[in-house]
Formats: sequence, structure tokens, C-alpha cells
Amino acid sequence: MNFMDIKALPFERKRKKRVGRGRGSGMGKTSGRGGKGATARSGNETKIQFEGGQTPLFRRLPKRGFNNPFKKKYAIINLKDISHFEKGTKVDAEKLKDAGIIKKVMHGVKVLGDGELKISLIVIAHKFSKIAREKIQAAGGEAKTVL
Repeated sequence: MNFMDIKALPFERKRKKRVGRGRGSGMGKTSGRGGKGATARSGNETKIQFEGGQTPLFRRLPKRGFNNPFKKKYAIINLKDISHFEKGTKVDAEKLKDAGIIKKVMHGVKVLGDGELKISLIVIAHKFSKIAREKIQAAGGEAKTVL
């Protein structure tokens, strides 16, 4: 190995760009900021939704409908979902959660009448559809409402 074979180690990080250090640097005069105006000045921070003074998109789009802040969302189940429980079982929100039928109770549980129920169950929920209540009672079960 000769003295001439020794090379400098490759640079591990990029050098910081030094702007405003004369024409020869390639980043002199305007320092890469272009011409005049607000963008050439320090402290210019426009909001992300700013569209250069034209009416922004969110103001151009029409408002539509009404969002009720007091609307209640129910966890909905059908009779076919609870038909696999054993005869005489008390089916409530806790039992439904454990079985993986519902994820959240939200404002309550509502039972709808889709499917057949051939066994008698005691179903405890916040709301029942008319058909669901009739089908539960026809199977010899009970539909209890929680307030």
C-alpha cells in the first residue's frame, strides 16, 4: 500500500446548505427564495387551506342537510343472531358482547325481527321492533325493555 492509494472516507452526512453567501455559491442574492413579495420575507407562514386569495374550496361547496347532535345510535341485532343461545337464557348486552355479536353498546341495543326464533329466551334490550317482540313471545320467550 502506498501513500497515493489512501482515500478520504466517504462523507456520512450532507453538509448544510449555506444561503446568501455570494453569487459563486449558487445560492446568493435572493437565497433561493425567488423574487419579491411575502414569500421572500421571513415569517411568512400561509395556512394549508390558503388558495392565494380565491374563495377556498370549503366555502365554495354548499352546506347540505342537518346533523342532529342528539341522535341516538343503537347496536342492532336480529333474531337470527340470538337463535343459537340455549333455551331459557337471559340474553342481555353483556351476553351479546361476550358472544361477539356486538362490539359496543353505544346508546343501547335494538332487536329487529329478521330471522326465526324457535326457542324461548328472555331478551333484555333497550328497544324492540314490533315484529321482533311478537316473534319472541310466539316462541314462548320474554321481551324486557331496559330504560
